[in-house]
Amino acid sequence: MKEKIETVTTYREQHPFYENRELSWLKFNERVIEEAMDENVPLCERLSFTSIFQSNLDEFFMVRVGSLYDQMLVSKDRRDNKTQMTAREQLTHIFNTTRTLGRKKDKAYREIMQKIKAHGVELVRFSSIKQADISYLENYFKESIMPLLSPLVVGKKQPFPFIANKEIYAVALLDANNEKIAIVPCSNGVFQRLIPLSTNANRYVLVEELILYFMPLIFDKYQIKSKSLIRVIRNADIDVDEAFYDEDIDYRDSMEKLIKQRKKLCPVKLEYSRKPDEKIIENLCKEFDLKKEQLYYSATPLELSFVFQIQDVLRKKKELFYEKRVPQYPVCFDASQSIMAQIEKEDKLLNYPFESMQPFLKLLEEAAVDKRVISIKMTLYRVAKNSQIVESLINAAEHGKEVIVLVELRARFDEENNIEWSRRLEDAGCRIIYGIDYTKVHSKLCLITYQDEQEIKYITQIGTGNYNEKTSKLYTDLSLFTSNKEIALDAVNVFAKLCKAEFVEESKQLLVAPLCLKKRVMDYMDKEIAYAKRGEPAYIGIKINSLTDKEIIDKLIECSKAGVKVELVVRGICCLVPEIEGYTDNISIVSIVGRYLEHSRIYLFGTPQRDTIYISSADFMTRNMEKRVEVAAPILEETLKKRLRRMFQILITDNVKGRSLKADGIYVKKASFSMEEPLINAQELFFEEAYRKDKQ
Repeated sequence: MKEKIETVTTYREQHPFYENRELSWLKFNERVIEEAMDENVPLCERLSFTSIFQSNLDEFFMVRVGSLYDQMLVSKDRRDNKTQMTAREQLTHIFNTTRTLGRKKDKAYREIMQKIKAHGVELVRFSSIKQADISYLENYFKESIMPLLSPLVVGKKQPFPFIANKEIYAVALLDANNEKIAIVPCSNGVFQRLIPLSTNANRYVLVEELILYFMPLIFDKYQIKSKSLIRVIRNADIDVDEAFYDEDIDYRDSMEKLIKQRKKLCPVKLEYSRKPDEKIIENLCKEFDLKKEQLYYSATPLELSFVFQIQDVLRKKKELFYEKRVPQYPVCFDASQSIMAQIEKEDKLLNYPFESMQPFLKLLEEAAVDKRVISIKMTLYRVAKNSQIVESLINAAEHGKEVIVLVELRARFDEENNIEWSRRLEDAGCRIIYGIDYTKVHSKLCLITYQDEQEIKYITQIGTGNYNEKTSKLYTDLSLFTSNKEIALDAVNVFAKLCKAEFVEESKQLLVAPLCLKKRVMDYMDKEIAYAKRGEPAYIGIKINSLTDKEIIDKLIECSKAGVKVELVVRGICCLVPEIEGYTDNISIVSIVGRYLEHSRIYLFGTPQRDTIYISSADFMTRNMEKRVEVAAPILEETLKKRLRRMFQILITDNVKGRSLKADGIYVKKASFSMEEPLINAQELFFEEAYRKDKQ
């Protein structure tokens, strides 16, 4: 007799402390759109959050929804290991939730644009345009747009065209004896997106709306029965190693082939701006192999990147934007002195974007020309398009240094940029390695080796974020600089293993995934459990982007049951629900969504009198812990530990941008708890302190 399978509902009732990964991510994106709805956020910044919400959602469908579809094809019975939901059940919840969030986005956008109009900038509907402007737009369309269009009427000799991922198309149902479908691409890299009206330069129409309106001029032999704008989101989830592992082909060439293949994967979502005729719907569903649940109506433009052009028009109105903030040169470094010499004296810690990345850039420039320097070794995951960091590595190679760079070509959606940089580095004489099959190298590690008289010395830099000058001004990240020899020798081992496509199996100071990080994190948690069981104070504080690993979640629940106080700052996905009686009573969880993307990772184990503190590139996700090379670095100097403890407490008490996750799975803005408490905006506070220190 087959064992009775527990239903999802029953399972979730019995295990209310688990949340599904995908649904938790949607809650994160809901927090993003809430920033667009927050009247305390400057108006043009609210507009940015609508665009961020949409681009987030696009990537979610391309990667996560695409992955669930693949999973459903392989195994319909496979279930999420925390909530026991099948892929089909997850997709149903995703589609329903996305529709609700879409309506929130539409409402936020509509309200913001109405207020933008009061500042003299308007995106105009054709229904409200005067005849003089219509005549101007018609002439503009005929002269500047229509000659560049590639319209198509689908028929026996003209099959349905390929619809590119995320591009906007105008579609129409034509009638001339028999109904046909017409398709017109609305972007070709030449059209400007915002078309100004002749009578007022700050009143615009979108180019796709212009094309849609004048479709009768394109198809003048037909009667247009129905028309709409559409946009397709395609699956982008390809297993890189599986795709080309057996091919006798250069790895970099195979990645270029992969990028081309990704652009043609199957659609997972179709958006439209107007309700098209049912025949159009049927044809699109058939052509794209989509169900109607995968079709989404949008009351807002289908792609929102143009909002940044609107912001540019309003840039002089400072009240519509965040107060300008510039990363400050950190007081722990003297800009007039050697960076290497300063790190030799004591460990340094930078906090981006409040402090500038300049000391790190100067360190590389210095090392590139210092005659004592033997080698520079570095892991690159995502770098800027015009990277000073890569230029410094090229300069070092040209000065005769050994430069070994691991370039992770599998950094999703950054592959093309990384391929180009890898070529330039290789041409300059750098040794390029690409990591390990089936395992991304996500660590942020730089090792400078130099000879001072007869002694070999090292400077090691370990960070929580990418070596990217642009994102260092937009993401919160930490960067540690140390001359500690034990840490350096661990880093030496990391690079030695990477060069041989092997994993680090043992380390003294660094925690190195996939073999030497997760277990040691769990061991630290076990130590806190032991303290709690002896009746002594026990504490764990973790700041990460995502928490999904079930073993770690279960260990945190065990900590809570034992009486360990657990405070978590989890920006995005969080599959653990706190405050559940008997399970997670001692766990509090905060998410901060604000002006800057919270990206730093901090692990604190123990009370301040005896704690161990790490900064890390790794989230508490199974992929980070078991399927990537990640590095966590210990903070050994008490002054830096004290700084991180304070930083963490400010983050956990943020009651302006902080939201607390409650037992019902809902995030509640902490500001609504008590109006008597002083307001703490962690990001603003850190910037104010950086400015004050700079003036001291």
